[in-house]
Amino acid sequence: MPSPYRAIFAAPGTLGFSAAGFFGRMPLAMMGIGVVTMVSQMTGRYGLAGALSATLAMAAAVMGPQVSRMVDRYGQRRVLRPVTLVAAAAVAGLLVCAQQRLPDWTLFVFAAGAGCVPSMGSMVRARWAAIYRGSGRQLHTAYSWESIVDEVCFIFGPIVSIGLSTAWFPEAGPLVAGVFLVTGVFWLTSQRATEPAPHPKEHHTGGSALRSPGLQVLVTAFVATGAIFGAVDVVTVAFAEERGHKAAASLVLAVYALGSCLAGAVFGLVHLRGKPSTRWLLGVCAMAVSMIPLQLAGSLPFLAVALFVAGLAIAPTMVTTMALVEQHVPRTQLTEGMTWTSTGLAVGVALGSSAAGWVVDASGAGAGYAVPVVAGALAAAVAFLGYRRLAEPVTSEVATGGRGEDDRHLRTDDEHVA
Repeated sequence: MPSPYRAIFAAPGTLGFSAAGFFGRMPLAMMGIGVVTMVSQMTGRYGLAGALSATLAMAAAVMGPQVSRMVDRYGQRRVLRPVTLVAAAAVAGLLVCAQQRLPDWTLFVFAAGAGCVPSMGSMVRARWAAIYRGSGRQLHTAYSWESIVDEVCFIFGPIVSIGLSTAWFPEAGPLVAGVFLVTGVFWLTSQRATEPAPHPKEHHTGGSALRSPGLQVLVTAFVATGAIFGAVDVVTVAFAEERGHKAAASLVLAVYALGSCLAGAVFGLVHLRGKPSTRWLLGVCAMAVSMIPLQLAGSLPFLAVALFVAGLAIAPTMVTTMALVEQHVPRTQLTEGMTWTSTGLAVGVALGSSAAGWVVDASGAGAGYAVPVVAGALAAAVAFLGYRRLAEPVTSEVATGGRGEDDRHLRTDDEHVA
């Protein structure tokens, strides 16, 4: 492991909570595709399978920020364990209903409950922020590491989920995803020494973290960015199927995630100066431009190369986003603020996959890649229009939640070293 990454794990407990976060995040990459595989195998109804997957995503988008807001106020252990048990029970109910061929509405009820999962990435990043607050370089490396973990989950999660459901039994993918969730959450919350201190209600300024103008820009841009990801997934599967190699779609998408993973690893080793808002703008624009070559794809090898290059812009942009969230959201609402960006992505994925599916059905996979191009253009437009909000100096009240001069100096240090 390169020395900057080794250095961040010198703090006691960091390796343990990062490992727990890895297991807890695997369901994010496994559950949706696992439900699609399970339902399509059992019923042959891809429309029902897609609708259930969208229900999972939207439920997570709605409930995620609310769970994180409670975490900020009451602590991770007190909130995450009961919420996770509810989600696990809902997953079990979904599997039983599917196996027993119960009415469709029961599947949707339990799918909505299964979407009530904590944003494990936000929980882990909040722990890093608590440990390395005021140390911009270490925090930059820590966020880069967590982006690598995210991409590893998305490289292997779908492969594991699909493989289990096709080689073992249809319910195996979602079942193992549920086991990963419970294991990860209970392992994480057992590590009390690194748990961020909760901020009781009286310490909050009132209202949601989404009141921050900077966070509004980030979340809106991430809706469009999520649409890129959702559209690319759907169209790539259709593209591979049209060429008689549908199974190869998972490998091509893994290459997409691999590009992001490698870029995140390198980005964590580089300590760039200057405004994070400028780097974020460049990253969003790079993601948008990288969608254009997909229009020229005529074969799976060309598509894989184009997606690998496109993936290079993802992790650095995500890392910079987390740094900006920390600048523009009060520390008493940091976990909630980070979760809102995940919510924007989830909403965008649902919208992008739906739009891409409609275009593919109407005009074929070749035309489907126009959807991520449009989504990229929208993301770039939001980034340009909202750049001033992100670039403006953050007031001490917003940046520190009204906790005083010392915290403001720490925040200023983070702005200049990242």
